[in-house]
Amino acid sequence: MNRPALALSLASALVAAGLIATFEPVNGFAETASGGALKGAADFASITDARQRSKAIFAEASRVLTHPRCINCHPATRSPTQGEDMHPHVPLMIAADSSMGPAGLACSTCHGAENRAIVGSRLKSIPGNAHWQLAPESMAWQGLTVREICEQVKDTERNGNRSHADLSKHMGEDHLVGWAWHPGEGRSAPPGSQPEFAALITAWVDTGAECPD
Repeated sequence: MNRPALALSLASALVAAGLIATFEPVNGFAETASGGALKGAADFASITDARQRSKAIFAEASRVLTHPRCINCHPATRSPTQGEDMHPHVPLMIAADSSMGPAGLACSTCHGAENRAIVGSRLKSIPGNAHWQLAPESMAWQGLTVREICEQVKDTERNGNRSHADLSKHMGEDHLVGWAWHPGEGRSAPPGSQPEFAALITAWVDTGAECPD
């Protein structure tokens, strides 16, 4: 059985067993429904103090970073969460030392290179991306304040050894980051777009990469 067929087979089995009822979208979110507009750097031009402007810009960018599409894969433990309510992944997955999933059941077993619709189920679709994986343990965001996430994002020892310039490029060009705005049927998307988000990160860096209080 090929990978897409295996993923659909597993999803069908979970539906039959009644194990994925909690996947039903919360609050009526539709496919790639927008989380609203995202302010641009120009919207913060009236803040004359560069440090305060930098803090305000990151606070706006955090609307993306703390959205379920992002934070589900940046869990507090090595177990991803899912859905708008960030419930435990079904079936339970414990990534342990790997970001690619546990031994014998890699993330790619079910998550293919693209989203796959599931007709007639509450799941709606299986999310997919060629680089699908859990964030490294050092990048766990769930349970952190916006300031704590900010400090973690710019800490090279915890952000994959990325410089500030690397952060702007990662946020703007990484294909898995971009997936968040194209999450498949049954999931909401974060506010704005990937280019708008990346522009905020660049503006934050350019104003000193200050973290909100």
